[in-house]
Amino acid sequence: MGRVGEQLSIDFVISTGDNFYENGLTGTDDEAFEQSFTDIYTAKSLQKPWYLVLGNHDYRGDALAQLSPVLRKIDSRFICIKSFVVNAEIVEFFFVDTTPFQLKYWTHPKDDHYDWRGVAPRENYINNLLKDLDGAMKTSTAAWKVAVGHHTMRSVSDHGDTKELLQLLLPVLQANGVDFYINGHDHCLEHISSRDSPIQYFTSGGGSKAWRGVQNPTEDDLKFFYDGQGFMSLQLDRSQAKFTFYDVDGKALYSYTRSSLMETGHHLQASGYVNEE
Repeated sequence: MGRVGEQLSIDFVISTGDNFYENGLTGTDDEAFEQSFTDIYTAKSLQKPWYLVLGNHDYRGDALAQLSPVLRKIDSRFICIKSFVVNAEIVEFFFVDTTPFQLKYWTHPKDDHYDWRGVAPRENYINNLLKDLDGAMKTSTAAWKVAVGHHTMRSVSDHGDTKELLQLLLPVLQANGVDFYINGHDHCLEHISSRDSPIQYFTSGGGSKAWRGVQNPTEDDLKFFYDGQGFMSLQLDRSQAKFTFYDVDGKALYSYTRSSLMETGHHLQASGYVNEE
């Protein structure tokens, strides 16, 4: 990541959640923060802002700890908010807190405890999140709109599609002309082209615990699948977006380039949501 970051002269890094295994952080004084973040991403090119969403494993610990300004004092790169927007002028990134959407975490948590402080009751939280998201997207004038969440929307790997996101979140993305949805959750790299909208789905969940050995074909158009560890880059200008997947050595495995539909006059009208602390 450091070498690729240097080659591309990156502006910032996005983490798609499950930032700390197995059960998030125990608090703001948990040594895992430095052991799994500060002491790992030491390359000069990665000393940039990191924008992070929470994953389901993060919710199994002290979820509020990752949102705390205390961690920013330890490492100023770490910018984790439940749902928020990053406006990079030609592109707006809409970060979505997807864990509360999954009903099974509420009804069948098994032996896991989820930190729902500031989230429960679920229905109110999701309704407010979607309302804020829709409002922000509708006011966006960016050439590109990218949604980021932890959970898969479409996937051929272990977790597969997330039905609650398809039912509740996808309609908002489609109505507002979102170009890409980027997620983690499945521990692989994949690009899926939607069967029912221009949205492209990118899974970049190959940070650890990969090689699951699961690939289940779906009706969607699977453009690329790598059942292993790796990461992804995104380069954007007003007219073009380029995604590249890499293996652990930084070898490029796959690239996808798309021209802006807005530039060619076919972009679905709409567009960007308020910070939700």
